Amino acid sequence: MDYAPGVEPCPLPYSPFKSCTVPRPIGWLSTLSRDGVHNLAPYSQWQNLTYDPPMVMFAANQHTDGRRKDTVINAEDTGWFVWNMATYALREAVNLSSMALASGEDEFDHAGVTKEACTDAPGYRVAESPAHFECKYIATHRLPESTAGGFVDVVYGQVMRIHVRDEVIGTDGKLDIPKIEPIARMGYYDYTVVRDVFEMRIPNASQAEADGLEGKS
Repeated sequence: MDYAPGVEPCPLPYSPFKSCTVPRPIGWLSTLSRDGVHNLAPYSQWQNLTYDPPMVMFAANQHTDGRRKDTVINAEDTGWFVWNMATYALREAVNLSSMALASGEDEFDHAGVTKEACTDAPGYRVAESPAHFECKYIATHRLPESTAGGFVDVVYGQVMRIHVRDEVIGTDGKLDIPKIEPIARMGYYDYTVVRDVFEMRIPNASQAEADGLEGKS
């Protein structure tokens, strides 16, 4: 099976593109509007970009009626957005926050999660989440979609503050990922949860290279 997306019809009933780059981490992002409305929404096009300084990105498709996502607008207006780690225990709240609500509605309340004040960013983070990034907005890159007049907003930010709950830090000083149970997108309506972890070290790497890859401070 092969085909050219956008040129030839997909020979499968569901696009394989959505389930090849997997698992995809979830950008569960909280923002504040210029009018003081709190927003919370998950994005599966989310990724780290680099670590010195720590930078991240997320991509947000427009609504079907052409409106831009509130998360993008809020990040541009306030200069901040906050990442909250999505976990298996919070999966239902993550799913509820994905609903398309009116701009004036508070997704924290709709998802049934608790607001916790940030240190630098305006607005709140999800208190039940075990880890957070407070991200300073850098720029938005608008990419055209195949649909006429459609765009996807790619938003870049620098991580200015990191919060981690003490109870999810192991005795070795690393995050206890199996205990946290982060969830990730698998495409379609499918998700996965991280419970199994294995280690692979690069053969013959220098100590500096090994320390850099491991994030040793």
